[in-house]
Amino acid sequence: MSGPGQGSAGNVIAALCSFFIPGLGQLVQGRIFAAVVHFILAALLWTILLGWLVHLWSIISAAKWRPH
Repeated sequence: MSGPGQGSAGNVIAALCSFFIPGLGQLVQGRIFAAVVHFILAALLWTILLGWLVHLWSIISAAKWRPH
């Protein structure tokens, strides 16, 4: 298993969390501001049927994130 960062088990879990609720993966990673942004944008854009874009962005962002 790889260390922290892209492809790590933690990022896979975070991506799965974001799959179910946009922003949850970012919250699991401790990125509170990013979590709130993803959640609110997805909620707002789902009202005009474009929330899937933010939902997908949330999943990819959680999967590719690397701590600095």
